Amino acid sequence: MGVEDSEPAEGTEPDPGPVDPFAGTYAADNVLGIWRRALARPGEYDVVVTVDAPGVTGESVQFATLPNGDVIVDDEQGDVDLSPLADAVERQLPPPYRVVARRQDGDLWSVAARGIDVLELDFAGGDQIELASLDGEIDLRVDGEPWSGDIPALEQAGEAAEGADYVVQAERLDGDLWEVRASPL
Repeated sequence: MGVEDSEPAEGTEPDPGPVDPFAGTYAADNVLGIWRRALARPGEYDVVVTVDAPGVTGESVQFATLPNGDVIVDDEQGDVDLSPLADAVERQLPPPYRVVARRQDGDLWSVAARGIDVLELDFAGGDQIELASLDGEIDLRVDGEPWSGDIPALEQAGEAAEGADYVVQAERLDGDLWEVRASPL
């Protein structure tokens, strides 16, 4: 159960990778930091590793972790221990994050992860929320259907996206914990 790292050719410098101004910080320590951090990630994945993970079944796995490290599984075959995959990611990226993993050959897995923002939101109306603001007009949809009412925490997230026009998408992870993405329009 190890992570394979490619060694740079002798006499060359290793690729330092993208600069992350938020490395080593936890965005939820500052309410506005959640939204600024979400917008700061230029790439699709923050970490890509190869992992030897005997015992993980199936051909692909998708899961998210909560800030406390608990794993919420989206897609897997069987009830298996995903800790080899999570441990490999956490050497470079602290929770919370989302993982997509695919079997390469035998017990060898490719694992891609990106940091996510998690917000505690007391909302029982559905599992997916999209809130858009354009020219001050709010359009709110829950599970794809128009919704009347407001969700102040998501409006605050959108306003923090540095503009009056924004979209906020939220997907329930577990209970009152939601993965949230806010972007300016």
